[in-house]
Amino acid sequence: MSRGLGILASGIVQGVGFSPFLYGLAKNLKLKGWVRNSSSGVDIELYGADDALETFMFELTNHPPKLARIDNITSHEILDSNFQDFKIIESKPETGNFLPISPDVAICEDCARELLDPTDRRYRYPFINCTNCGPRFTIIHDIPYDRPNTTMSSFPMCANCAEEYHDPLNRRFHAQPTACANCGPRVEYFENPDLSVFGEEAIQSARQSLKDGKILAI
Repeated sequence: MSRGLGILASGIVQGVGFSPFLYGLAKNLKLKGWVRNSSSGVDIELYGADDALETFMFELTNHPPKLARIDNITSHEILDSNFQDFKIIESKPETGNFLPISPDVAICEDCARELLDPTDRRYRYPFINCTNCGPRFTIIHDIPYDRPNTTMSSFPMCANCAEEYHDPLNRRFHAQPTACANCGPRVEYFENPDLSVFGEEAIQSARQSLKDGKILAI
């Protein structure tokens, strides 16, 4: 037997890989519907077999993403809306609602490995991050936690970053701070108006200044 289910999950459920997790779970269970961020949390509408819906609710409740903290889950029956697939849809701002945001998270093992890999396109890029790590609370302006509501809104993604961002199988899928040296923030070092360098040269200049006994302001 098939039926529809509407779900609202609240807590730290944005910026922690929650929607990609639900997307993969629904796809594996052959459920149809959608998921979206809202100012209240994460909204989900599902339609499918009873046993698949039960498995979905069990996994959501007991095995959410590592960085998530679910404070509350509510669900109710809904009518079949003739869903053809499962999608992540546009977020829904709601005036007056509040949602906790994840703190910034230290670099994960995967990003640390890429950071030190000379063959990786993010080699030694100091602002490397993914869905499992990086800035959250310190870059947000408003909820829902989407890129236009963060300080990353002024950094349009390059083609490579955009491809990762829109790929449900990539760990940077909907990672709002995702960037690289070609499109994201960069390090600048300057001593006076005549000396200003960027990127790796900036980091090495800062190191040399410390070796020379100079004092740096960051």
